[in-house]
Formats: sequence, structure tokens, C-alpha cells
Amino acid sequence: MSEARPATIQLTHRRVLRIAWPIVLSNATVPLLGIVDTGVIGQLGQAAPIGAVGVGAVILTAIYWMFGFLRMGTSGLTAQARGAGDTPEVAAMLTRALLIGGVGGALVLLLHVPLFAGAFALSPASAEVERLAQDYMSIRVWSAPAMIALFGMTGWLIAMERTGAVLVIQLVMNGLNIALNLWFVLGLQWGVAGVAWATFAAEWAGLICAFLLCRDAFRVPAWRNWALVFNSARLLRIASVNTDILIRSALLEAVLLSFIFLGSDLGDVTLAANQVLVQFLHVSSYIMDGFAFAAEALVGQAFGARTGGAVRRASLLTSQWGVGAGVILALCFAIFGGTAIDALAASEVVRAAGRTYLPWMVAAPIFGAAAWMLDGIFIGATHTRDMRNMMIVSVAIYGAALVPLVPLFGNHGLWAALLISFALRGITLGLRYPALERAAA
Repeated sequence: MSEARPATIQLTHRRVLRIAWPIVLSNATVPLLGIVDTGVIGQLGQAAPIGAVGVGAVILTAIYWMFGFLRMGTSGLTAQARGAGDTPEVAAMLTRALLIGGVGGALVLLLHVPLFAGAFALSPASAEVERLAQDYMSIRVWSAPAMIALFGMTGWLIAMERTGAVLVIQLVMNGLNIALNLWFVLGLQWGVAGVAWATFAAEWAGLICAFLLCRDAFRVPAWRNWALVFNSARLLRIASVNTDILIRSALLEAVLLSFIFLGSDLGDVTLAANQVLVQFLHVSSYIMDGFAFAAEALVGQAFGARTGGAVRRASLLTSQWGVGAGVILALCFAIFGGTAIDALAASEVVRAAGRTYLPWMVAAPIFGAAAWMLDGIFIGATHTRDMRNMMIVSVAIYGAALVPLVPLFGNHGLWAALLISFALRGITLGLRYPALERAAA
């Protein structure tokens, strides 16, 4: 914790890259785990276990995602405390994140039966898939406290610019998960339960690893200074920030889900083509997150130090890399997108449809770069009310755009509305940026 005053360190491109590249690598391991899960359970030679693991993982991810605000809120508030040189508050933020994670995990355990029932009511599956998915989720849910607490610890490490530690945690979790998958499913023949137990063990191992990597925070007595940890003003601030982020994230998820659901009304081929192209969107997110997280850390520290010039420089440096990454992604999709579509889809009609709509995906990283980067900037400054309000505006205009565009242009209109929502988030947050910079000064 000796690095409590990083705002005095020169803001450089090298520093941005040092924060960003471990996040990009960490995110790259996420789809690999899903591929291994599917491949291992697929060796059983039956369709139902594959569907059960897929459905169960989606439901649990959606439930845990409700607590994703903990990562973003912890990152912004910790970065500001660090920029202000407030070492006790930096340590206390980690304790608060762990307590919130523990309470969130306990709530999921307490309510998991109605949560699972509600999920299957919204998206019913065959009796066999539902039974196996229930078995899978009833095991994995017991690692909910670990997963939700990890959101907070990850945010804390990002604020401390220790993204290498985030990469280590992800490698430990995913590496152990893959090894245990192979042992439990192929070696011990535990089937779907084996996949669940492997993930359960990996998630708790990830939490233990995170504790070891954060152990320096527990050398500062303030981590258990309960008067500071439970300070009412600071708790209210955390509640306000996290509530704004939760609303903003729920609206963003509503946009993405509506895109999928409306695409399903346009036919199976169009739906399949959109699903293939959405994988490109995930890749964009994995890469852009690295620079957005760098913005969270550096802008947060500059904001905490109350230096408007540093806020501007941190915003510009990280945004240059983010926009550059968006342009490179667009070029890669334009050059290699057709080959990637062929690799992801065996159906010729789906391949043809994917190529028809590929130009929209080529444009998406460019249209979305400002939104991704400004999200990181506003999280670092904890100007989350602006994030919430501008998201409301963007979603309203997205909904209004859908009404004429989809009937007139079909799936092209659907993609146009999605990119309009991306652009509007960037434009509206950009209009609010000068107020953020003034607040820092």
C-alpha cells in the first residue's frame, strides 16, 4: 500500500498499455473455457447434457451479472481514494467490497430456488435438459459468494493498476476448471455434475488466489476499522454509485436482449447470422475493456487528486488507444470476417446471411468506441448519474428508431438501430464530459 499517491506519476502511453494488456489477455481466456466445457460434455455423445450445461451457465451468469456493479463501483471509488492518497480508505474499500459480495452471495443462495424456477418459466426447456440443468446449477450456486466477492476484488485490483493480478486470477480459475473438467467428466464419468463441481472448485480457488494477491491491503489496520468501513456517508455514496450503475447496466442488457429477440422474429437464418456476428461484438468488448479499465484507474486517480489537467490527459491517452483498437478491429472484421463466419457456421445460407450483414459489424467498433471509453472515464470519476441518465436517453431513441427501421429494412434496420444506440451513448456522454472535468478541478 506504499503507492498511495500515484497521481504524481507521469501519465504515459506505456502506463496505459501496462494496465490494458493483462485485461485483454484475461478476457481472451473466457471463451476458451466455454469451448472446453462444451467439448468435454459433448464427449458423452448426447444432446441433453450439452444443452443443460449451456442453459445452466447462462442462467447463473445472468444472476451473477446483477452484481456486476460491484466491480465498476469499487474500481472508481478505490481509484479516487488512491489518487487522494487516502490509504485507509483504499483498504476499507476492499473490506466493503468483500462484505457486499458476501451478502450478495448469501442472497443468491437464499433465493436460488425461485430464481431458477423463474428463469425456466421465461425460457422453458425439455424435461431432460431442465432436470440436468437444475442438477448443474444446484452445485454451482454454492460458489455464488466467491464469484460476487471476486467482482469487488477485481475492481479493487484494477484501481490499483494491478491488472497482472487479475490475469493471474483468471488463469488460475480457468486452468483449474479445464483440468478438473477433464478429470471429473472424462476420468471419473461424473457427467454434468462433474462440469459443475469443476467450476465450483475453480471459483473458490479464484477467490483464495485473489486474497493472496490482495494480502498487502490487510497489512493496513484500516481494513478492519469498522467505524470507517461502516461510515454512513461513504456507504450512502457507494449505494448511490452502485444503484446508478445497476440501472445503466440493466438498460444496456435490455438493448442487447431486444436485438436478439427481435432478430428471432425475422427467421431462423437471420437469427443464426446475428448470433454469429454477435460473437464479433464479444471480441470487441474483450479488447476494448482493457483500455476502458485503464481509463477507470487513471481517471479515477486523477479525479481523486482533484487535478483537472490530469483527468483530461488520462481521458485522452486511454481514448486514443481505445479508438485505435476500434479501427483495427473494424479492419480485421472487414478482411477476415468472411473467413470467421465460415468457421462459425456450417450452413451455406447462414454464411451468406452473415456476409450480407457483416458491414454493420465492421462499423460497430468504430460507432461504439466512444461509448466504451467514456463508460470507463465516467466510472473512474464516479459520475454514474450521468451514465444512467444518458443511457435512458439512448435507449429511448433506440426504441424510437426500431419502430420505423425494422418494418422498412428488416434486419438491416435492426442493426442500424443498435449502432444508433452505440453512437448515442458516446455522443450524450461526450456532451457531459466538460462538466466532469470541471468537477475534478
